[in-house]
Amino acid sequence: MEFSEALTTFGTYLLIGMGISLVLALLLFLIVIRQLKRVQVPPNAGFAETLLYTPFLVVVFIDLLDFGLDILAAPFAWVILDRLGLKALRGVSTVEALVPFTQAIPTMTISWIGARLFK
Repeated sequence: MEFSEALTTFGTYLLIGMGISLVLALLLFLIVIRQLKRVQVPPNAGFAETLLYTPFLVVVFIDLLDFGLDILAAPFAWVILDRLGLKALRGVSTVEALVPFTQAIPTMTISWIGARLFK
């Protein structure tokens, strides 16, 4: 197999994965909206405290959106997190979306788990 064929195959699989991720993110968004109607995050909560109030599906949604849209996820994540009342998560999510080659790393999910383990 030539390098160009391998690169084409990799690109195809990557695009398929990104497409599936985007579809899953959109489906999760509907569930997330329902869950966040019941969550009350204090207005002055920091990043770690906000993660303690945030349902797991929200961070999975943000990570899937980041993988599905790559760098284009930054403005969407900013607006969505702002509207959902999770303002403390906006900056980290946006910066992570803008850093190249980090989209495959579920940063928000890892942060959520870390916040729960190390309160």
